[in-house]
Amino acid sequence: MPKQEKTNVMRTLERLKIPYQEHYYGGTEAISGVEVAAVLGEDPRQTFKTLVTVAKSKTNYVFMIPVAEELDLKKAAAAAGEKNLEMLKAKELLPLTGYVHGGCSPIGMKKQFRTFIHETAQNYDTILFSAGKIGYQVECSLEGLRKAVPVECADLIVE
Repeated sequence: MPKQEKTNVMRTLERLKIPYQEHYYGGTEAISGVEVAAVLGEDPRQTFKTLVTVAKSKTNYVFMIPVAEELDLKKAAAAAGEKNLEMLKAKELLPLTGYVHGGCSPIGMKKQFRTFIHETAQNYDTILFSAGKIGYQVECSLEGLRKAVPVECADLIVE
């Protein structure tokens, strides 16, 4: 297996002395979060994807939900105190966050946005999420994530 490189997310976690484990799935056919969880042998309920939204107010919000779930935009808007939200267009993701679709992490975005995570994250000792580059995931505790990025828990998924 090729030597994995450190991503900015990993460097940030190390700088903040937050324990984490890295997971590499490059060289696999995994594209969706569910496929990534399967390739890594991880629980998809414990593996989170990072989604960026925009409100009518032009304010951006970040939501982390389990990879097999769908973001409920009404619940997300309510959590953020907005009337409604829509998903950020894919072409706007890189200029706004510095990340590409499929490699977006809540840690290390160009600007810190208000960030929410689905409440089930509290049920696990650790959670997995993108390390900021396709092919890489990091695993750390919710408390560890909160040391890097202020994260609020809320009910965010379509029932």
